[in-house]
This record gives sequence, structure tokens and C-alpha cells, in this order.
Amino acid sequence: MKLNDGSAAASDSQDEDLTPTQVGAEIRDLRKAKRLTIKELSLAASVSVGHLSEIERGIASPSIKTLKDIAKALSVTIGWFLHNAEGCDPAEREHIVRADNRRILRFASGVTDELLSPNLRGQLELVMSRFPPGTAEAEPAYSHQGEEAGLVLSGSFELWIGEQHFTLQAGDSFSFPSTTPHRYSNPGDVEAVVIWAITPPTY
Repeated sequence: MKLNDGSAAASDSQDEDLTPTQVGAEIRDLRKAKRLTIKELSLAASVSVGHLSEIERGIASPSIKTLKDIAKALSVTIGWFLHNAEGCDPAEREHIVRADNRRILRFASGVTDELLSPNLRGQLELVMSRFPPGTAEAEPAYSHQGEEAGLVLSGSFELWIGEQHFTLQAGDSFSFPSTTPHRYSNPGDVEAVVIWAITPPTY
């Protein structure tokens, strides 16, 4: 895909393999996962509803600036939409995520989330989270619709589910309804790595 920069088409090689339809689908999937209407996203990104609708349907190709504005409104980088252009077999895009081609979100706390699901169109999302030593989610705990389950791959992981507090180690697993207020921390002195299964997708 060549993105329209407002004058000449961008020629970054990372963009070449994605079509406007694929980029539009990525934007639509993430918007829906974040429970945003197209009007809400258009306001946050300062893009007209009509133009945003055309982008999501693959009718229009966004400019680099517009794509950056949309990414910022959705709390991701522009790479979220272009991640699978380089080194990805088009036949795999709907089903496979290679280890070196994951979408990654980095938070101010130092936590990183790696999306293991190929897309956000289904009912299940798989994420690998890395929690640096001492990471703690500030109170109060939060809740949302859905269910969550996870497996601690390494390190120590503290989890609060409602009024209950649990300390988990590598190999321990958990599950809970997301409607129950929850929060977490890494009390250890090494990184904690956790695989999460979340339904419906929250990104």
C-alpha cells in the first residue's frame, strides 16, 4: 500500500504490501474493540465521519498525518496498522502471528503488551504482557465487560479480584469475570511474563 501524504505517495517499503482495505479493516477492528463509535473516533482524531468511514471500508487511502491522528486517538502507534506488511506471508495474515511480527503496545509504567491474535475481529484476544520488577497498577481496580484467563510464564504476579488477593508464580493460571474489579502488580525483582486470554477483545 502507498499512503497518500497529501502530495506524493509515501514510498516506505514497509507500506508496500498493505492495501487500503487491510489498513481500513485494522482501524475498524481496533475502534470496535475499544467500544468507540465511528463518530467518537472521528471527533478524537479530527477526521470527518464520512472520510473515516471511507478509510475503514478501504475506499479512501489515509494520509500519513491522518493515520497518525487516528493512531493517537486509539492510543497506538502508526505501526499498529502497518505491522504485518514486512516479512509476512499474505496467506497467513488471518490466522498466524510470527514471533518477530507481533504488534506491541508500550505503556508509561514500563509494561508491554504483545498481541498474539492475528486480528481483533473474533470473540477472543490473546496477549502476552511483560511486567517489569515493581510494576503496580494504581488503585482503584477497574472492571469491564467480558471474561479473562491467564497463565504466568515467569516471575511473580500479584492479582486482586474483587476483595481477594492472590500471589502467583510461574506455571500458575487464573480466570475471572472482567466485570469484577481487578488489578495487578509484580512484587518480584525480575520481569513477570503473563499470557492473557480475553473475551471480547479489549484493544
